[in-house]
Amino acid sequence: MNVRSQDRRKHVSASSSVNDNSYLNNSLESKSAGLPEELPADCFNSKKVNMASTNYKELLDAGVHFGHLKRKWNPNMAPYIFMERNGIHVIDLHKTVAKCDEAAAAIKQIAKSGKKILVVATKKQAKDIVERQMKEVNMPYVTERWPGGMLTNFVTIRKAIRKMTDIDKMKQDGRFMTMSKRERLQVDRQREKLEKDLGSISDLTRLPAALFIIDINKEHIAVREARKLNIPTFAIVDTNADPKSVDFPIPGNDDASAAIDKILSVMTDAMKEGLAERKTDKDKAAKVAEAAKAAEDAKAAEEAKAAEEAKVAEAAVKAAEAAADKKAAESAAE
Repeated sequence: MNVRSQDRRKHVSASSSVNDNSYLNNSLESKSAGLPEELPADCFNSKKVNMASTNYKELLDAGVHFGHLKRKWNPNMAPYIFMERNGIHVIDLHKTVAKCDEAAAAIKQIAKSGKKILVVATKKQAKDIVERQMKEVNMPYVTERWPGGMLTNFVTIRKAIRKMTDIDKMKQDGRFMTMSKRERLQVDRQREKLEKDLGSISDLTRLPAALFIIDINKEHIAVREARKLNIPTFAIVDTNADPKSVDFPIPGNDDASAAIDKILSVMTDAMKEGLAERKTDKDKAAKVAEAAKAAEDAKAAEEAKAAEEAKVAEAAVKAAEAAADKKAAESAAE
C-alpha cells in the first residue's frame, strides 16, 4: 500500500461517522432540498427516479465520494468538492452523477459508431476490473505499462503487434521447429513479453476514437499523447488531479477498487447499449435492403411477364394477319 492510501485510510478511519457514511447521508439529504428540477429531492430512491446510468446511493456505497488529503488538492477541483472532513476532501456526488451520465452518453455514441475506446489503467487495484469488463465488450485496454509513443508513434506499435502475429504463424507452418532450442526459447520469451505489453491491443488496427483513463496523474503520458492528437479523453479525476486536462472529467475516488468498478461498469453498460443499438440498426438496414431487393426482383419479374405477354400478343396478331393475307390471296386466286 502506498503512502497516499495509508494517509487516506488513517484520516478516514479517524471518525466512525466517516466510515458509516452517515454524515454524508445527512449532508446530501439536507442539500437535496435546494436541488434544481432535473435533480429531484427523492433522487436517492432509484425506484422513483429513472437514472440512466447510476444513482447517488450506489456511488455512496462504493466510496466514490472520498477524496485526497486537503493539503494535496488541486484548486481546479474546487467546483466538484462538497466539503472537507477530518483533513480530507469529500467529492460532491451530485456533480459526479451529472458528469458520469454525460460521459456515458458520449461513450455510447462512440461505441454505436463502431469505433474503439481504449481504457488505460496501470494501477494495481484497477487491472483486474478493467480486464474483466473490457473483455465483455471487446474493447482494447492497457493494464501493464503505457508504452511511450503508443498513440503518437502508433506505426511502430503496430509493427510490434505484427511481430507477435508472425511468431504465431511460424509455429503453425512448422518454421518454428526448424530453429535451434536456444532460438526457440528466445522467440518464446519475446512472444510472452509482447503478449504481456500489447496483447490487449492486438485488435487495435487504427488509433482509438477515445481514451478512458483511471488516475490521470499516473497516466499523464497517455493524456498528453491523446491531447496532442485531439483524441477525446474520459477520466476518473480525484481531488489531487486537474480536471481541465481531460475532455470529460468524472470527479471520484480513483484509488478504491469498488469506486473504480462502479464508475467503469456505468461506462461498460453504455458501450453495451451503443453496440446493441448498432447491431439493431444493422439488422434493420439489412431487412430494408432485403425488402428493397425483393421489391426489385418482383418488379423485374412483372416486367418480364408483361414483356412475355406482349410478345405472345404480338405473335398472335402477326399470325392473324398472316392468316387473313393467305385467305385474301386464296380468294383472289379463285
